[in-house]
Amino acid sequence: MAKTNYEQDSTNAINIISNRTTIKGDVISDGDLRIDGIVEGSLNIKGKLVIGNSGKIVGNINCQNADLSGRVEGNIIVKDLLSLQNNSTINGDITIGKLSIEPGATFTGKCSMSTNSPKPNSETIKLNTPNS
Repeated sequence: MAKTNYEQDSTNAINIISNRTTIKGDVISDGDLRIDGIVEGSLNIKGKLVIGNSGKIVGNINCQNADLSGRVEGNIIVKDLLSLQNNSTINGDITIGKLSIEPGATFTGKCSMSTNSPKPNSETIKLNTPNS
């Protein structure tokens, strides 16, 4: 009889919180997450976060990439790309690497972009000149 392995590679794991589902508490995931329901709590997602049209988050978000079509009430940190679709609504501050906003999206809060490039060295460099 063949042995079936149900383990899934966490880098390819996609978790779904469907509509008509409400979660009260923090959510932590090593994979991607799609939310079409309601989450009242913080999200810490190592992969991509997708919030569908019916999705609503009341809490802070920290993830690698995000594609938002629903509603978020809280602060968002996205290390790479945050995409706001035309029917998305955000009430809170965002810190992102890159930002894409479609016409019709609404955003109320502060936005700061961060880069992963190294900061310049602040040491003073002394040049050797013949007259010094």
